[in-house]
Amino acid sequence: MLQAAAGQNSIDDSAFINSIVGSELKVLDHGFVRVVDYMGSDSAIVQAARVSYGKGTKKSSEDRGLIRYLMRHRHSTPFEMCEIKFHVKLPIFVARQWVRHRTANINEYSARYSILDKEFYVPDRATVGRQSEINKQGREFDIQQTEVLDHLKTIASISSRAYNVYERLLNETAEGEKVNGQYCGLARELARIVLPTNFYTQWYWKIDLHNLLHFLSLRADEHAQYEIQEYARVISEVVRQWVPITWEAFADYRLKGVNLSGPEVELITKFLKGERCEFSASGLTKREWKELSQKFNLDLPMP
Repeated sequence: MLQAAAGQNSIDDSAFINSIVGSELKVLDHGFVRVVDYMGSDSAIVQAARVSYGKGTKKSSEDRGLIRYLMRHRHSTPFEMCEIKFHVKLPIFVARQWVRHRTANINEYSARYSILDKEFYVPDRATVGRQSEINKQGREFDIQQTEVLDHLKTIASISSRAYNVYERLLNETAEGEKVNGQYCGLARELARIVLPTNFYTQWYWKIDLHNLLHFLSLRADEHAQYEIQEYARVISEVVRQWVPITWEAFADYRLKGVNLSGPEVELITKFLKGERCEFSASGLTKREWKELSQKFNLDLPMP
């Protein structure tokens, strides 16, 4: 866990973020997140918001109240005044999920130009599971450990062999040594196609705070794939201590909050009034009915 710098609750405090710029925060087996640069703080958000109505406030409590108001009512523009740039090392399959968030600037390591290192991701045995029968894009953990170990050995073996083939196709090692003096080797842009997606890539990723919080709301969620959750967890801790007032509001209104549809609001209103809540009259599907029950831990009769 990252440790907060002294005075982190001050709206102008930047000691923590300054202390970790350039430091590698480890993720998975070979990955990391590193803060390269940043711009802004909680005070920058307040300053930007006050431009809209002139004279500002003088109390930090009012600053906190303003940030919470902005978050609560989804006034996103002031949060875009803050930006942060990360250097991230991550497995290719994680990168392909990550890049779905298009509201960022990315510059990735080029395997057309350079030779990839022999670094590939092998899951920790505690995180390995079989295909979920309920969630088509998830995993379940009721799997025999002997089977887990066998699968992990297979992943490591295939990955290692693939890299050996990669070097043979290139006729060159990462250190620049020739594998066979009689061949010229394939172009790097072709040789890379034999590598599986558990090999590591790297990129610089720059994003404003508004879009970063959206990324974290999805990727730090328990329903996201474990591996990208781990990156989101580390970045969340950075954000929490970089902009603590904003993070508090984000946690209260986004991470710990729930979204309700119109029919759900009507049902909750009836429930609070002590009226009967029946599925047949709700206008919800069976799945929506079940999700509503889970959101509030209600004892709704299942259809």
